[in-house]
Amino acid sequence: MITCHFPVSAKAFAVAKPRPEEAPVITAVPFLCVFFCSGEASLDGGVAVTVEEDEAWERRQKGNKEPRCQRSSSSAHVIAQLSNEPVVVATAVVGTRSWIGGLFTRSSRRQDKSIDYTLSPLQEERLQKLQDRLLVPFEETRIDHQESLKALWNAAFPNISLTGLVTEQWKDMGWQGPNPSTDFRGCGFIALENLLFSARTYPVCFRRLLLKQRGERAKWEYPFAVAGINISFMLIQMLDLQNTPKPKCLPGMNFLKLLEEDENAFDVLYCISFAMMDAQWLAMHASYMEFNEVLQATRNQLERELSLDDIHRIQDLPAYNLLFQ
Repeated sequence: MITCHFPVSAKAFAVAKPRPEEAPVITAVPFLCVFFCSGEASLDGGVAVTVEEDEAWERRQKGNKEPRCQRSSSSAHVIAQLSNEPVVVATAVVGTRSWIGGLFTRSSRRQDKSIDYTLSPLQEERLQKLQDRLLVPFEETRIDHQESLKALWNAAFPNISLTGLVTEQWKDMGWQGPNPSTDFRGCGFIALENLLFSARTYPVCFRRLLLKQRGERAKWEYPFAVAGINISFMLIQMLDLQNTPKPKCLPGMNFLKLLEEDENAFDVLYCISFAMMDAQWLAMHASYMEFNEVLQATRNQLERELSLDDIHRIQDLPAYNLLFQ
């Protein structure tokens, strides 16, 4: 059975393995080792799920649930109300099944035409710094990386002492196991930097998301820390940041305008994305098996907000106000 466990001292989240009679058994796979090609999703570790099988599963569920695009649309209106800003509604959501920690995701089939544009010197400098950050793996033997992990714990649970870098305590923050370093594979140190930036810059929002303090929560909640890594990975893909010398997609090009105004634009966008994802989660009444669907809806909404004509600073994004709810 999957349960939400909130100790009195930490009020944090833990997940118990599902029993076969109560929930589908999803085999744990290495985190974010997912590759997509011509209709098939294959994962390191010998697990494979075809898109056709997934879509067939979705068709079988249509009799039990309202259409997913409708749920995404209604959730976007909820986000608009929360942020007190007009929001363009996302009209489609791709993907149905996911397991947090072995992310089943589906790349958007809509591809932006390759675009060309000229970077300003400041854009070029800041983009290079951001791309350099993407190349840094998390190394559990590095002292500075260890200190960052400890700082994250202290920000999350300031009144609880961490007993070690490898401890079951980490599960209270939503890591998969006692050693968080295993969850950084595929995304690197920047995922930890994003979490730490959120904790230090928007502490109220950080704790609200960590402790699931708002709304009617699902019985099967998403693990906070692993969800954060998924969001970092999603943003890197959405903005095409690994493409050199510059992104070739419209969201990436528009993001560089924000980066020129604020060198912390990526980290702030991460915080916005996390708050938006949680709002989507609540509005869609999702549980952890639908996390990928929620993440895709979040990506759709972010792409649309980044395409608005009057967005010149990261603070101009309609969802920015979610950080202060």
